[in-house]
Amino acid sequence: MVTLSPVETNKAAAAIGPYSQAIKAGDFVFVSGQLPIDPATGEFVEGGVKEQAERVLQSLKAILEEAGSSLEKVAKTEVYLDDIKDFVAVNEVYATFFTNMKPARQAMEVAALPKGALVEISCIAVI
Repeated sequence: MVTLSPVETNKAAAAIGPYSQAIKAGDFVFVSGQLPIDPATGEFVEGGVKEQAERVLQSLKAILEEAGSSLEKVAKTEVYLDDIKDFVAVNEVYATFFTNMKPARQAMEVAALPKGALVEISCIAVI
């Protein structure tokens, strides 16, 4: 039987609803969609989509490390954009975080993101 255990770190924003930052399940970690919230202030980072993407990816990295994983062990990401026109700008930031291993990915425009975010990213990684 696979044991499920929540992952929590103060280096990423606390969950804003009834969910965990991530769940470890066997040899995998499933990281919830991260918003561009500065964990120190609880507020969105200032700036545009690039700054938001950087904060989101910093949160993913911190959660993965807390789970005993890393960005290099990410198998898949899901990128949600408020506007698909931001795809190139988010890609530029994304490429600075995923330099060696390039995970499988899907990216899509959605009608809206929580709290008016411009980008949200989730991932699945091995531990």
